[in-house]
Amino acid sequence: MVTVLDTTQSNRPRHPEKQKRPDSPVLRKPDWIRVKAPVSKGYAATRKVVKEHGLHTVCEEAACPNIGECWDQRHATMMIMGDTCTRACAFCNVRTGLPAPLDDAEPGRVGEAVAKLGLAHVVITSVDRDDLADGGAAHFAAVIRAIRDQAPGTTIEILTPDFLRKDGALEVVMEARPDVFNHNLETVPSLYLRVRPGARYYHSIRLLERAKQLDPSVFTKSGIMVGLGEERDEVLQLMDDLRTAEVDFLTIGQYLQPTRKHHAVARFVTPDEFASYERVARAKGFLQVSATPLTRSSYHADKDFAEMRQARERALGR
Repeated sequence: MVTVLDTTQSNRPRHPEKQKRPDSPVLRKPDWIRVKAPVSKGYAATRKVVKEHGLHTVCEEAACPNIGECWDQRHATMMIMGDTCTRACAFCNVRTGLPAPLDDAEPGRVGEAVAKLGLAHVVITSVDRDDLADGGAAHFAAVIRAIRDQAPGTTIEILTPDFLRKDGALEVVMEARPDVFNHNLETVPSLYLRVRPGARYYHSIRLLERAKQLDPSVFTKSGIMVGLGEERDEVLQLMDDLRTAEVDFLTIGQYLQPTRKHHAVARFVTPDEFASYERVARAKGFLQVSATPLTRSSYHADKDFAEMRQARERALGR
């Protein structure tokens, strides 16, 4: 797994809270999740656009293994509201600490970058901003509006925080009419205290359910990682919980430990097991499922969105 990170601020610890965790051995990756270093011209061109517009991407900050493939195709997942998160999830490689104030010019720069890249579909995510009264909801809405203004043909997928204890935040986001509302559960409820201690599983389920209630035309999506220590039956129950909330799209990918200070990989789930999860999820009624070792929330998001839209049209008899 190789990525390129901006090291201009590398003098301060990326994860001050995570330094307290004991080291965990990093397991050797099996052949089926090894990827090539990003060296293509397309990768370099995408990186140039991102840097020219002063943007952050989750591709870099979270050390995504698919960065070479995605950026070669000019697909970059923009990460808004800075590069510093107010939470310290045990799986995440994004910096933790006190974030800087919001940049009011960021939405415009995101819109410009999306237009310059010529994206048919874009994914916008963010760090958690528990320091903000609305959790950053108005900023998400401003980014959506800026993209609509500067790249009107681009469909927009947002991957949001849970807006925990931020009344009215979801409504602000949904009023901006994204095409896809994504919020990841990340793991099964029994692992939340160890893996995602700042979040609440059933709040996240309710958030996804409420998004669908606010605008049934918007696709809803969620994702999890496996290999953290979950049991198969727990994953199947999670699928049922998401379908009860009428979630349309489920992603399942292999957890990869970023550093020795992060949660250890319990095991590497085999490709056959991922295929089994996909079959079960489709049988449970999800319109779209992506379940492979390298699946991430925004991996092949443009293609998956097109297929999901077609699946809905077929279901409606169009």
